Amino acid sequence: MSTPEQLNLPRQRIVSVDALRGFDMFWIIGGGEVFRSLAGLWTHPAAQKIQDQLEHVVWQGFNFEDLIYPLFMFIIGVVLPFSVSRRIEQGRSIRAIHLHIVRRSVILVLLGLIYNGLLRFDWPQTRWPGVLQRIGICYFFAAMLVVHTKWRTQVMIIAAVLLLYWAAMMLIPVPDFGAGVLTMQGCLSSYIDQKVIPGVLYYTYGDNEGIISTFPAVCTVLMGALAGRWLQSKGPGGQKAAGLALAGIACTSIGYLWGFVFPVIKIIWTSSYTLFSGGLCLMLLALFYWVIDVKGYKKWTFFFVVIGMNPIAIYFLQGAVDFEGISKFFLGGLAEHAGPVAPVILPLGVLAASWLLLWFLYRHKIFFKV
Repeated sequence: MSTPEQLNLPRQRIVSVDALRGFDMFWIIGGGEVFRSLAGLWTHPAAQKIQDQLEHVVWQGFNFEDLIYPLFMFIIGVVLPFSVSRRIEQGRSIRAIHLHIVRRSVILVLLGLIYNGLLRFDWPQTRWPGVLQRIGICYFFAAMLVVHTKWRTQVMIIAAVLLLYWAAMMLIPVPDFGAGVLTMQGCLSSYIDQKVIPGVLYYTYGDNEGIISTFPAVCTVLMGALAGRWLQSKGPGGQKAAGLALAGIACTSIGYLWGFVFPVIKIIWTSSYTLFSGGLCLMLLALFYWVIDVKGYKKWTFFFVVIGMNPIAIYFLQGAVDFEGISKFFLGGLAEHAGPVAPVILPLGVLAASWLLLWFLYRHKIFFKV
């Protein structure tokens, strides 16, 4: 395991990581709906393209909306080397670090189950997998690998997992469909989910956070961890940003080309999707890091940093707080008399209510961590 000196841990917080996390969550807490509404006011063919990009593809392909989830997973990975290094500096034992990782993973999974309705005690109608559950599981495996392996080993693990996943999906036959069928009904991932996961599946034939598709999702977190390790290394900030950008271009290109034989499919997190989306994450991190931490343009980031400092809290609160009701209470009358811009008013209210809650927490230094 690397020492703090070997990791060259920066003393100052990397603001770009918090801002990028906030940028990612912005689309979840209402930003996407605001932009969809704004595009709806524009009678131009480009408006439809914008709206399309803010919707998930049904199965095969890639829209901007399909980047939000892997970007969050990627950022979890970016933070991992810093988190592990800090605990080593604090004199924490390996056992204490293990316990922290396990505790955090269990809490994330439990929160995800509660979010999915665990406390309703209606087991047959409960969806057991979920976003927070996958985050908890992927965090566990990626964190253990960051603690116990070097970056070269992590690269080899990513390559091995992605290749083995490809081989399994293409070569292992599914009853009634055969091998290499990559449809919702006939792919290996869906078949395993049907056989293993109880309760309700997200897309009837399988689950977005299914069993074997979690393995390449771990690779997304590990790609973030490698990026975080690169940010910890010695060298000029501009050089680091360029390295991230070049790595991003390479990964996106490989993922795109791989997609011709193993299609880019977010729902089953194909290997091509892992590299394609991971490459875009690397390029976004390079851009944010260069603008914010290298060039020093930080004032504009406040809006996103406020969101990025409490990501799990606001994600969980989306299911517990009626932000739409709050928006209608304060802005319902305005929306009825706003004329052509009426469709934008209530989405803006939802975004504002979410952000103001996060700002209140930020101002009072209340940060929910697991």
